[in-house]
Amino acid sequence: MKRRSVLAGLSIPLGLCTGAARSQPSTWPDRPVRIVVPFAPGNTLDTAVRVVAEEFRKNTGQQLLVDAKPGGSGIVAAQAVAQAAPDGYTLLLSNTSMLTINPHTFSKLPYDPEKSFKPVTNFLGSAMVMAVHASVPANNVREFVDWAKTQGNKVSYASFTAGNSSHFAGVILNQKAGLTMVHVPFNGTPPAVQNLVGGQVQAAFLPLLAVKPHLEAGRVKVLAVTSPQRSLLMPAVATFREQGFPDMEIYIWAAISAPAGTPDALIALMNRELVKALRAQDVKDKWRAMDFETLPSTPDELARFVAADYKRWGEAVRISGFKASE
Repeated sequence: MKRRSVLAGLSIPLGLCTGAARSQPSTWPDRPVRIVVPFAPGNTLDTAVRVVAEEFRKNTGQQLLVDAKPGGSGIVAAQAVAQAAPDGYTLLLSNTSMLTINPHTFSKLPYDPEKSFKPVTNFLGSAMVMAVHASVPANNVREFVDWAKTQGNKVSYASFTAGNSSHFAGVILNQKAGLTMVHVPFNGTPPAVQNLVGGQVQAAFLPLLAVKPHLEAGRVKVLAVTSPQRSLLMPAVATFREQGFPDMEIYIWAAISAPAGTPDALIALMNRELVKALRAQDVKDKWRAMDFETLPSTPDELARFVAADYKRWGEAVRISGFKASE
């Protein structure tokens, strides 16, 4: 994230360069801004972006259009923005997977996590919960582990895509608890939740908001939360650390990145407007109800944050031995 050169060999069509030249930083935004997200519509992060989009529209008079490009552990979305004009009108909801996990799990990527993008601001932070189907005879992690060991490889868990934190949560639990749960990835949170509720998988690592309605309806149970502290929305549920699994402390995040080559003056303007939206009390209140935390930052602060997370996940992937199929 600190090196800001364009990918070697990356060419931008002349028409796009001309459009970038017309977009003077002092007038940004003078038309709708597209933000590419790596999840399917209806995902909790998609919902969170739309909350900010409304505040952005109030402040600037322009729309923040959500463009969902799910799949490939965020690769589809990342590649689309890496190849976009650096004019401030195509941004990326970058996340843990595409910037700090994919480089360790894929031998080759169609984008460079360090060189293809410029940091704009950190955006969102959240924990996950471990949810299980209502039929699973367990009310905490220890009980689940004891039960799963009697089932062998008949127990499966869902993630909202392969090669990200919801996937590696299961990998880590398998390793630390001596389990053989089978990983079943989905393209986004909604289908993962649907298969958990339907009993096609027995467990899943997902955002709290995604499973909360089904918890209240008695269709799923929540056994633990991955945050350091208990969730304010579900204070009765213990953390993994409290239940003896400190390695399951996992904080997922999303940030805003721009294509490499975006002028620093334009980055500063984007940071100002997006941070302003993130600091709005209405956004904070709505996100708190979703168990999300706003994380406004400077571009440099985001770069340091990503560098530290890159190191953390590099070690986790090394220990797991996981490599993405390409």
